[in-house]
Amino acid sequence: MTDSAATADTGASAATDQAPADPAATDDVLATQPIGYWSGLAHEAVTRHLRDAMARIDVTQPQYWVLNRVKYGPAGPSRDEVVAQLTPLADGPHEVGRVVDQLLHRAWLRTDAGQGLHLTDAGEAVRVRLRGLVTELRAVVHEGISDEEYVAALKVLRRMVANVEGGGGGGV
Repeated sequence: MTDSAATADTGASAATDQAPADPAATDDVLATQPIGYWSGLAHEAVTRHLRDAMARIDVTQPQYWVLNRVKYGPAGPSRDEVVAQLTPLADGPHEVGRVVDQLLHRAWLRTDAGQGLHLTDAGEAVRVRLRGLVTELRAVVHEGISDEEYVAALKVLRRMVANVEGGGGGGV
């Protein structure tokens, strides 16, 4: 057996073959599963779980983003600033602007003389309620997962993003 064949057999320093996505994959073959499939599945499931829970109280995830952005961002951000900061998370280029309009209509946001956005008392009450809901939902998502495992998973995902965006990974 050649040195390269021995390395491939032991898995040391060898690339792992990519297998087709398999929701029933056993632990011994998970290393061959495509990250895009599993990260996409996790994103869809968690987002759906969160958005379904918020819909039951007539609120959307983007509304929560805007309320938090106005609360924790620079004092009195403009509509354009909020839209620019949150659009990368949104489902389209116009969603955040529409959400700002919805929150102004519901009187959860108000504008000052310079058109800066501010939470109203009602908006802050909703934001606090949503924070509690999100905390409960996070506990469901994280059930059986230690903080150390969660941090390790995020570090792996962050590294994968850096590998492909930073030019560190080869294209396929």
